[in-house]
Amino acid sequence: MLISPTTLLCRQHFKTFKSRFDGFPFELRQFSRMVSGKELCKNKQLLAEGKIDIAIGTHALLADSLNTDNLGLIIVDEEQHFGVGQKEKLKKLRTEAHVLALSATPIPRSLQLAISGVRELSIIATPPVDRLAVRSFITPFDEITLREAIMRERNRGGQVFYVAPRIADLADLYKSLQKIVPEAKLAQAHGQMKPAELDEIMNQFYDGKFDVLLSTAIVESGLDVQSANTIIIHRADMFGLSQLYQLRGRVGRGKLRGYAYFTLPKQKLLTANAVKRLEVIQGLDSLGAGFSVASHDMDIRGFGNLLGEEQSGHVKEVGVELYQKMLREAVLRARAEGEVDNSDADFVPNISLGMSVLIPDYYVADLDLRMNLYKRAAGLKGEDEIALFTIELTDRFGKPPPEVIYLLEIIKLKGLCRKIGIAKIDAGPRAVVMQFVENPEIGAERIMEFALNNKEDVKIKPNNKLIFSLPAKAAHDDLLRLIEVSLYNLLNG
Repeated sequence: MLISPTTLLCRQHFKTFKSRFDGFPFELRQFSRMVSGKELCKNKQLLAEGKIDIAIGTHALLADSLNTDNLGLIIVDEEQHFGVGQKEKLKKLRTEAHVLALSATPIPRSLQLAISGVRELSIIATPPVDRLAVRSFITPFDEITLREAIMRERNRGGQVFYVAPRIADLADLYKSLQKIVPEAKLAQAHGQMKPAELDEIMNQFYDGKFDVLLSTAIVESGLDVQSANTIIIHRADMFGLSQLYQLRGRVGRGKLRGYAYFTLPKQKLLTANAVKRLEVIQGLDSLGAGFSVASHDMDIRGFGNLLGEEQSGHVKEVGVELYQKMLREAVLRARAEGEVDNSDADFVPNISLGMSVLIPDYYVADLDLRMNLYKRAAGLKGEDEIALFTIELTDRFGKPPPEVIYLLEIIKLKGLCRKIGIAKIDAGPRAVVMQFVENPEIGAERIMEFALNNKEDVKIKPNNKLIFSLPAKAAHDDLLRLIEVSLYNLLNG
């Protein structure tokens, strides 16, 4: 069973399968609104009788009336267009069936499932022989630019996709295109057209009878028209990142160079996320960049709820690091790959000292670069690595401001806390509180010895806590030095 999100893609798959399996004893049937009601009923009956080898369809294959007792393989094309409920229903059609989900740009939830090990992942990053990368241009809406783009494609014998975000935009755009390129033959296509009419228009476009196909994002999903090598996307700021990538992928599918124009409204302020999406789509213009685009999409939108129906969104209730740790342990349990260590050896110390610890935007302006530096900083181990990282920052961006110095000091302190077994450090105006884990690495005797040797400034409290007295109005540097010295004394005795 092969299921696709749109009738146009279903129609294309059916024709391709029929051509490739011609001469083989396989029975192929189509389930979509392109098929008449009478033929659809007949196909359902044949499927129930087990006389269909390959069923290709849209959401019609999810109908409760279908009998799929001998189902062996489910292929979900353009998986990002299906909801969680629909994908779960597909898996329930027959529990013994294998499921293969295909997507050039998987949605954040699906990508996270693969990265975390819940699903297996295969990446096809090698493009076909002689395939050229599509050139991308982001430009304000300009009639002269559009005319040049359409006429250049027309003069080299090619065709053009012109995609709008809403059906309501098509009528006005059609009139504008008639004025901009009166020489070109135009056609319209959208999802609310009658099946026969839509099929006729697409057949004519495949046959080269139209120069420009004005459509909605219905052409986004997997269409393969090798003669169409220019696409113009109207109001590109209204499309999602994966949509922009998928639309760009409609052109340049042969040996000719493809061109993609992302047009924007003049004198209109774009949202921060829209700017981010356009920067990503322009920067990732190499072949096989879908996985990178999906990763950026996950960073922008969040990876959703793996146990619910939200397919994007950021973690709010717990930190990402803790969430990933819990998920990793759950996956290991489910796979029975060995016992999961639930000890405190892998805990993340929490240090709150009332000071700013960050990489400020006036020091590193680029957000992506700052996030990458945060990621690298979090992985630093030991004073040597921290010292080398500080030297690199100074060399690239100048002398680090106090916030960055404090950040690196906190990272050093966290490393010491892990070795000792300190889960939390809180600093107030007059004292510092250290909270130990249940069974600290250094042992209770070392902690008692430390407290006795510093009994004027250190007190032991119930629930594995040590309290340090602070001098009045201690500066941040003095506070950090005091904690660091105390931790080294605890560690080394």
